[in-house]
Amino acid sequence: MVHHTISTKIRPAPKASSKISSMRLYRIEKSLWMLAIVGMLVSCAAPMPPPLPPSPRVPLPSTTSSPSPSATTPVPSPSAPPGASKFEPPVKGEVRSRWVSVGIEDLPGWPQESMAEVWTLLLANCDVSGTVLAPLCSDIRRLSIASEAEQRLLLLNRLQVYRLESLEGEAGGLLTAYYEPVFDAQRVPGNGFNTPLYATPSGLTSGRPWFSRQDIESLPAAQNALRGREIAWLADPVDALILHIQGSGRLRITEPDGSVRTVRVGFAASNEQPYQSVGRWLLDKGETRDASWPGIKAWLQRNPQRQQELLWTNPRYVFFKELPLGADPSVGPRGAQGLPLIAGRSVAIDPLSMPYGTPLWLVSPGPTQTISRLVLAQDTGSAIVGAVRADLFLGTGREAGEVAGRLKQPLRLWALWPKP
Repeated sequence: MVHHTISTKIRPAPKASSKISSMRLYRIEKSLWMLAIVGMLVSCAAPMPPPLPPSPRVPLPSTTSSPSPSATTPVPSPSAPPGASKFEPPVKGEVRSRWVSVGIEDLPGWPQESMAEVWTLLLANCDVSGTVLAPLCSDIRRLSIASEAEQRLLLLNRLQVYRLESLEGEAGGLLTAYYEPVFDAQRVPGNGFNTPLYATPSGLTSGRPWFSRQDIESLPAAQNALRGREIAWLADPVDALILHIQGSGRLRITEPDGSVRTVRVGFAASNEQPYQSVGRWLLDKGETRDASWPGIKAWLQRNPQRQQELLWTNPRYVFFKELPLGADPSVGPRGAQGLPLIAGRSVAIDPLSMPYGTPLWLVSPGPTQTISRLVLAQDTGSAIVGAVRADLFLGTGREAGEVAGRLKQPLRLWALWPKP
């Protein structure tokens, strides 16, 4: 800012008329001085950003309103506000994110968020030792029966908001969704149930690629290594692929004695091969315009003879372990953080962009609806890579799967980190 000096020194005049003229000149110069000061202050002030429009919290988009995977709209990257600072992400080794400090008022939809739901989420996270929220957990527990105003004030005072960006400064990303499928299965093969789910084979070494999906289903050496490792048998190879992609699921297993019980299977290991999207393969081949799971299954109904060709395009293969379902069947599977996932509130993230347990403000505009809510980084996945990338857990069963299979939307993320 340039400061201008205006002289107000006036020479005295010997005559009365000259004195009057001098006084007028003094008033004029004084007025110009005041106008100059005001002008300088206005020119130096930072422009105030326009207020954010209200963004009410709305339900998840329906399967009819979600865009196709090839028709997502990028979210514009906002410029950093005056005075914004960068924060080194609290992750070890390679880092894939940049954190930019902003105010909590920059969170679209924050005033409409339900503190009752948020507090349930935060209390569950405080049950984990070493959680990101550890500095706040005593106050979170103390205010569990407090008013929403008191709870909101605690978060306002104790959390700093950081806009998440890629290392290139891009704040727009991608939101997808996943779920816990439920399938019928048998403990022994037969009656059409001929697709196995395997436990981890002996000789598998973490970090070293093993047989591909095609190898496992065609090479005697791979089949010999897996003999006797079958957990259960499914009727549809596509259902097995869905389990491999989702990472966990429930099985209604018919035992050899004819009894039926429901168990959970979870991720145990993989063959360390790269994940390839079968939907992307169909799009690249021009075979379909709808690469959601409903669209993929519709393509398979039209092309049953090409099922194996489709499945083998994804070389990644997952091995499972059987887990107890627990007393409460509504509780979700455990994520990579070690806590049960909460439908609509748990997300899988890239652990090279943020630590597990990080509270995140998620905003994702759909064609007609917007998801705007607090979530927790509690899981990961091989396809979830990058700073502004999240996979939202939607729950268990077919209805959750219908929505998850079509959800692919633009995304923005903010991390809420405890202040020092």
